[in-house]
This record gives sequence, C-alpha cells and structure tokens, in this order.
Amino acid sequence: MDGPTPAAPAVSVVVCLHGCLPLTQAMLRSLASTWPASVSHELILVDDASQDATREWLARLPVGPQQRVILLDTNHGYAVANNRGAQAATGRHLLFLNNDLEFAPGWVEPLFRAHARLGASAGITGNVQRRWDSGAVDHAGIRFGPKGKPEHVRDLPFRTQGRFERTDAVTGACFLIDRDLWQQLGGFDERYRNGCEDIDLCLRARALGRSVGVALDSCVRHHVSASPGRRDHDEENTRRLFDRWSDAIASLAVRRWAADELDRTWTSPRSPQTALAALHLLLFRTGLRRTAPAAAWEGIRRALEAERTRWRELARRGH
Repeated sequence: MDGPTPAAPAVSVVVCLHGCLPLTQAMLRSLASTWPASVSHELILVDDASQDATREWLARLPVGPQQRVILLDTNHGYAVANNRGAQAATGRHLLFLNNDLEFAPGWVEPLFRAHARLGASAGITGNVQRRWDSGAVDHAGIRFGPKGKPEHVRDLPFRTQGRFERTDAVTGACFLIDRDLWQQLGGFDERYRNGCEDIDLCLRARALGRSVGVALDSCVRHHVSASPGRRDHDEENTRRLFDRWSDAIASLAVRRWAADELDRTWTSPRSPQTALAALHLLLFRTGLRRTAPAAAWEGIRRALEAERTRWRELARRGH
C-alpha cells in the first residue's frame, strides 16, 4: 500500500549552475548551515551544461524529495535554466539563488517577513548583496538612472531594521516570489541571454500592481558576475529591454533625470526662464509637484533616443 503523499514544502530553492564548482560547493555549505529548520524547503539544482567537474560532483549527490538535480545537455543561459527548475518546483514560494552567493545566519527570516507583510500585493522581494571580496554594498535594488539605464542602488538608509524599500527592480541573484505569481507571469522571458531577464520580470510584476523591492535587513555575500560569459550579451539584452519597456522606463527614470539636471544647473547663471524651469524641477524632485515638467519628459526621451542611436550605430558596424 502506498504511503501518504509528502506535504509540499513551503519554499522551492532553485539554483542554476554553470561551472565555478568551488563556488557552488561553498554556497551550498553556507545555505545548509544557515537555513532555518522551521522553514520546509526543497533544493532544485539545474546544471546548464557545465564544462568543469560539476557534472561528476552532481552525480555523487544524494537525491530525493528534498533535493533534485536537473541536467541540461546544452548551455541555454540563466533564463531557460531557471525556468526549467521552476517547472519542477512544488513549493508555495520560489527562491532563486545564484551559485556564487555565500550566506550568514539570519539572512532568510527577514526576507520572508518582508514578503509576508506585503500580503496580496507581494510581488518580487530581493535583498542587500555585498561584494564577497570587499564587503561593499553591490545591490540594494535596481533603479533606472537619468539616462534611462538600469543601475544598482549601492547606498543604504540610516535605518534598515525591518524595512522594505521599493525599487524599480531587483537582481536575479537572490529573490523571492510566490509560485502562483511566477506562473501568472510566465517565468523569465527566454529571449534574454544572461542579463535583463530579472528586470523584465520585475517590470511585468509592477505592471500587475505588485510590489518590487528589497528587504534591507536580509544580506548575503556575492562573488559578482563569476559565471563565465556573464557579460557577453549585455548590449543585446538591454536593447530588448528598452524596446519592450521604453514608456515604463521613461516613467521610472524621469524623476532621476530631473534630479540630475537640477544638480547640474542649479549653480549655473540663470535667466528668469531657466530659473523658473529649475524651480519646476525642484518642486518635482521634492514631491511638491506630482507630475513631471515637460522639460523633464523631453530630457528623458532624448536620453533614451541617444541610446537607440548608439545601438543603430553598433548594428551598422556589425556589432
């Protein structure tokens, strides 16, 4: 007679692997030593056609309901590999982790607390990531800067305890999402190749009215961009992101354009007209004016068009 069906875990932890075996081993040791016993989980390791000794090492790992291995025969990249792992997941929540992270006790609980407090509005919750080599903050969210380009937030507020900071996006290196929402969004867009698929996912969640942000009191260490080929498709990925989300990016970046322009021009000699324009930018920057001045919209649109012109020039040169 068959026994009872095991209860689904609370969390499915999905880790994509591509080489870097020593980092993977260190990451999994620190994950096991810091994971709270009160949170049931399954671990899904997806090997994206590693060329080092990763496959031989995976073959020696015990597998079962709490630990599974998925082997891809061809290197497909981050989006495809993580989508395959998520397809096999059974947990209510999905936690995506890079294989070049390292953890210290106490990083899991605040991540889940922040996500749970958001209730039905919960979308994608990331955390603070510090560089493994220096301890400097590498990621406290992602925002679109004054030129419309995504950039990591690297400054923290004075108080972080218990705080959730909304951001434009978070990095895919470590983030939590409900499996139902993941399925509703359709997972990562597999047209991206090792870049911008995380930002695209966040923008899709935002479009549904879901929150995107960072649990500021959850912190991990990151060997930044350790996987081979991590930057090979940056231009192609960013262009795809701009093509799909140019209006949303402009809306998110316009306030930063206004702040940058105000900082640049505030101390310059001004005519009455430019002084009035600067006043409108100041009111918008400080939130006393809710809508962006026409000059700010024009400025961010010019910035985005400059980027498109650069891509057209790269295409003309065959890059």
